[in-house]
Amino acid sequence: MMRWCSEWWRGGTAAVEPASARDAARLAQLHGASFAHGWGESEFETMLSERNTLVHRLRLGRKTIGFAVSRIGADEAEILSVAVDQSRRGRGLSRTLLMTHLGHLAGRGVRTIFLEVEENNQPARRLYARCGFVVVGRRERYYKQANGEQLNALLMRRDLS
Repeated sequence: MMRWCSEWWRGGTAAVEPASARDAARLAQLHGASFAHGWGESEFETMLSERNTLVHRLRLGRKTIGFAVSRIGADEAEILSVAVDQSRRGRGLSRTLLMTHLGHLAGRGVRTIFLEVEENNQPARRLYARCGFVVVGRRERYYKQANGEQLNALLMRRDLS
């Protein structure tokens, strides 16, 4: 009973589950808070309706605090975005989210996964490296910031087979 009360007070246990159209507004809010060019609710609604897109939400108690989105093509996938609420970062939740998401991609027959990450985003690079991704390329001035600055992207890959 005490454990249940303390988990409830802290927000509950983390769960990774498929996202639905009802989650679109919250996912857009999280994306906007995490990236310079946030995706809108309608963009998430579209992705959630596409058969080749896999979207998971990370829930703590009743609150959605993160998500992962991938697009699948044949036996490959591209991770389009991963985000966790800033107040919940640094607790290993991103790794739980990403590893669960990768497991579902493997279950759909995906053998190779790609992603791009901002070269200067050290927390994201550490997360991806811990999850088995390796750098396979670089895209110069790929990300454009709100202030006009252009940042490089690293192309990363992970094989699941």
